[in-house]
Amino acid sequence: MRKIVFLFIILLSVTACDGVFDIHPYDVDFDGETGINAKNIAIIEERFRDVDTLKVAFISDTHLWLRETRDMVADINKKDVDFVVHCGDLTDTGTTDEFCWTRDILSDLNVPYVALIGNHDFLGTGDEVYSEMYGEMNFSFIADSIKFVCLNTNSTEYDYMAAVPDLDFIEEQMVSDTARFRRTIVVMHAQPGSDQFNNNVSKAFERYLWFLPGLMFCVSGHDHKVSQDDLYGDGLIYYRTDCAEHRNYYIFTITEGGYEYEVVYF
Repeated sequence: MRKIVFLFIILLSVTACDGVFDIHPYDVDFDGETGINAKNIAIIEERFRDVDTLKVAFISDTHLWLRETRDMVADINKKDVDFVVHCGDLTDTGTTDEFCWTRDILSDLNVPYVALIGNHDFLGTGDEVYSEMYGEMNFSFIADSIKFVCLNTNSTEYDYMAAVPDLDFIEEQMVSDTARFRRTIVVMHAQPGSDQFNNNVSKAFERYLWFLPGLMFCVSGHDHKVSQDDLYGDGLIYYRTDCAEHRNYYIFTITEGGYEYEVVYF
């Protein structure tokens, strides 16, 4: 009799939990838009093929600050920007739901955007979700004869066992599409010197960057603060973009004669 009661309790427990584990937080199956970067890059390259001035908003580290991210999107929509670059850490723990929540908020932007991968986006199966939702982890695009080289610099996520940053990819950017661009902007999640960057190759990384045509400046996120640093004393400025919680972002205005930037608070 006791065995029958025990088995009944087990059966009741299992049936009572039916559906609780139907969806795992790191399940890579999700609904909605995929391949976002490629779609928006096509729009950016067509729309800004030949313009006098380019205005770009750089944002980063939205994590799970969803209210602040909504407010930031609303603020950007009031500005006269051409497109947005997210420097990574779309999520906090890399879950599929977090990717979807952030994607749905960013979809309210009035302009196209692209997003890099951050170290938090690697957690669990986050890198798989990112690849499906956004695309390649190293990518580039051209707007108004400026190539934006977007790099995965999250070296510690690979235990330093992978080519991150990928110097071969950077080398490819030096020689590909050279008839279409004259200047270069480099974007990454973690800049040299940070805890995520493979600082064993940081000097080689800097040397490689200088071979990119018309190198202008670099932009990163990760450290949750605003800064402008000449890291190597060679004139190349690294701009760090703040997190959404601190309610600010960059707008760069790029002209034929150079560029200006402002930190926008919302």
